[in-house]
Formats: sequence, structure tokens, C-alpha cells
Amino acid sequence: MKSFKGIRLRYFVLVLSLIVIVIGVWQVFFQGHGYVKTKATIVSIEKNDLSADEDNYDVMVSFTVDGKEYSGLLDTYSPSYKVGKTVAIKYDPADPSRFQDDSGLTLMMLAIGVVLLAADIIIWVMEKKKQKELEEIKGRTSDIHYAPSVPGPERKLYFITDLGTPKYGHRIEDKNGRVLYEARMTRFTLFQPYGFDFINYETGRTVPHLIGHEESSEWDSILVDDHHTFTFDGEFIWKHLKRNGITVESSFSPDNPLKTEFMIFRDGVQIAAVQASSQYVHEEEAAEHGKFANALPAFGHYRIRTTETNLDLLFLTILAFARTGATTGEGGSRKTLLNTIFRK
Repeated sequence: MKSFKGIRLRYFVLVLSLIVIVIGVWQVFFQGHGYVKTKATIVSIEKNDLSADEDNYDVMVSFTVDGKEYSGLLDTYSPSYKVGKTVAIKYDPADPSRFQDDSGLTLMMLAIGVVLLAADIIIWVMEKKKQKELEEIKGRTSDIHYAPSVPGPERKLYFITDLGTPKYGHRIEDKNGRVLYEARMTRFTLFQPYGFDFINYETGRTVPHLIGHEESSEWDSILVDDHHTFTFDGEFIWKHLKRNGITVESSFSPDNPLKTEFMIFRDGVQIAAVQASSQYVHEEEAAEHGKFANALPAFGHYRIRTTETNLDLLFLTILAFARTGATTGEGGSRKTLLNTIFRK
């Protein structure tokens, strides 16, 4: 089951707008061709109990043609409709019992469909223009070579996700709040991958990358597991990490089962221990807000213990968890961890 995100949203809007336009054109130009306009009076409005739609109502109207009264259900509904109110309709002069709404709601539906289609086309054209530049970045970064793992003294680091804006980024700080590594969004797009600058402040190196929109699916298992991923320079992130020697062991924190812990390995050697954190990642700040404020993990916030000096691959691994909310090294959810427990 794929979520409507990224480019799938564009296709969804395209199909929806075409359906609305076709229905609108049929009703305006074909279904009511040759009909005569008149006024009808609303005699009753009753909820349709057979419909799953809570806003579905049967609107009964009556009108007179050549001295004969006709009645029937109107084919539209509006919250402005009231019993006794007159509405515009048009009827078949050969058979006045065949009539339809002529209040402009059908035209409005047609206009909405046209606007949706036009917006979809305009956005598609704009994104096509941007795609060339993004593809150039992808061409420069498609064959990434990470520096080898170099151990050093153990240090505590803090991974923070900046929310509150569509162009949210991520960073690693040391215990003094000094930013060591950052992923800064340079391009926010609806249908193409986001543009990011990955900045290693310890080496002074900046590399542009493309991060796709998050995708969700379901795995078949004892319980249904959610799976979350995105593309990194055109390759699914979990595949990219695995190809570069990254494996992850996940578990619930013994101190707080609401938080997840990760042991991150590179080529079979542990390089970091990571724990989900509240928004107060620094211990001094957490102490000021009390235990309750720190009980729940915050999206994209982690505490890190590591001996790794080259942060590029470690940063990307934690970013994968931060952007997807996954809790296993293959993109699984917390339900995946529960399934692992049940199978033991």
C-alpha cells in the first residue's frame, strides 16, 4: 500500500481533475442539451440513511409546467438549501419529469476541475525546469565514496531536527552546542527530490545531495508492519546504507520503552550507539524541564555515543531514521520490533 506522496500526488490530482471535468462537461453540454430553464421550490430535505456520506441529503423539489405540477429529487445539495427556497433547474420539454440543477453548482465543479488541471500542468512544467538542475547534482553524486572508518576517543554528540518549516534540516552538535555536521535544504519541491547541502564543518567539505519524498508501505507479518523509506541520490536509503556496510540492531530502551536504541555497525564493527531523545537533547537542558517533558521521544532527535571521527556515513544513517521515523535498520516501524519479540 503506497502512500500518496511525491510524484504520486501529481498523478492523483491529474486523474481527479480529468474526472471532474468529464462529469462537468457531460452535465453542462450534453445531459441538459435542449432543456428549458425554470424555478423549483424545495419541499423537503432529508438525510440519505443509505449513503455512507454523512453530508448526503435527498432534496425534493416541485415545479409547474403548463399548469401541471412535477416533483422529484434534485441532483445536487448545498448547505444553503432550505425548505421553501426556490432553486434554478432545467427540464426536458418532452418529459418535464426529467430535470436537473441549473444553479451553477455544475459549472462550479467544472471550473474547479479546470483549475486543478491547469495547476497540475503549471507545477509539472516548473518542476521539469528544476529537474535538469537536480539531475546535474545527481550526476555528480551518484558514485559516492565515503572515507574509511577511523576510530578515536569516545564522544557524546546530539542529532537535532529543525522542524516548523517545510525546508527543515538536520544537524549534529557536540556537548557545547557547536555544529559539527549539517544537512541544509536548498530546494523544496512538491514532486521532485529535495535538494540538500551536506556540510561537514570538521573538514570544511560541502556536498549536494538529492533526498526523495518519504514513501510508506506495508509488510506481511504476524502483525502488519509499516515500512518507511526515501531515495538518496536516486537509490533507496536502506539499500544505500547496506551497500556501504551499515547494519543496525534496534531495541527498546530498558530505561524507557517508548524510546528506541540503535547499535550502528560499519563493516561489522560498532561505530555508534544512538538513543531516541526528547526535544531536549542536551542533558543540561533536559534537566531544566523535568522528567515528564523528557519521557516522550521527539521526531528526529537523538543522543549519540561514538568513537567515529568521520561523520559522513554515521550522519546519513541517523538522518534516515530521523526523516522516516523508522525504528529498524531496514525501515521498519516499532511494530517490527514487537514482532521480533513475539517470534522469540
